[in-house]
Amino acid sequence: MARTNFEELLNAGAHFGHLKRKWNPAMAPYIFTEKNGIHIIDLNKTVAKIEESSSALKSIARSGKKILFVATKKQAKDIVAERVKAVNMPFVTERWPGGMLTNFATIRKAVRKMATIDKMATDGTFDNISKKEKLQISRERAKLENQLGSIADLTRLPAALFIVDIAHEHIAVAEAKRLNIPTFAIVDTNSDPNLVDYAIPANDDASTSIAHIITIITQAIEEGLNERKQDKEAQALEEKEGKSNASKSDNDELGKSMEMSGEEEGTGGEVAVDKRVKRPLTGSKKPLKK
Repeated sequence: MARTNFEELLNAGAHFGHLKRKWNPAMAPYIFTEKNGIHIIDLNKTVAKIEESSSALKSIARSGKKILFVATKKQAKDIVAERVKAVNMPFVTERWPGGMLTNFATIRKAVRKMATIDKMATDGTFDNISKKEKLQISRERAKLENQLGSIADLTRLPAALFIVDIAHEHIAVAEAKRLNIPTFAIVDTNSDPNLVDYAIPANDDASTSIAHIITIITQAIEEGLNERKQDKEAQALEEKEGKSNASKSDNDELGKSMEMSGEEEGTGGEVAVDKRVKRPLTGSKKPLKK
């Protein structure tokens, strides 16, 4: 079953493109027609592209890798922050920090600095500094939180980027392309879909269109995370059963070994006799004279 359909996208306003004079010719395959000087996007192709992107992102989430969402536009930032936070994925909704990907080590230093300030607030360091210094450090912490708060747990480069409006986020697209990181994006008629690996042709300005597509994408990611959790539980159960069977097998082998040892010692229940003295060995203290 498809994750969305023509009617849902139509109601969300995903079919409205930009003015004809602002179009990018590379979007021609995704344009259905032109009306009142505005390009209309072919929503049947949008449905197919959403399905393709959702399947790919679901696989990435199932593998345990992170997907970074980028949406600094006013119409998209709150929507993305709310929905992406629910699936525990990193996102950038404020200004894109230059070198976020290509200079990731420096970004990690800033994140560690934020963690250091948090530690200072708990270990009593703040009690030994002046009020002015404390205020400066708190402001620096707030600034770092605003820029990097959502990526504080991102310890390595993301496995993929999901971008809202690649024309607006062209720096993020360029950095991902340089590092060969797969890119997914909502692409309007004024953008070049060839700049990203998975382009979803749709209106990237209307909040209803953005919300509908982001909801579908995050649902796919959540499915991938749930399947990963189920795989881990099944694997843990198999390992537990394997250990139990191995322990049982060891006990069975030990029991058989003890039985065979008992048969060899007893030789069928007969009493061993010393042929030289013609008397049982048991209970003898000294041999009889010939």
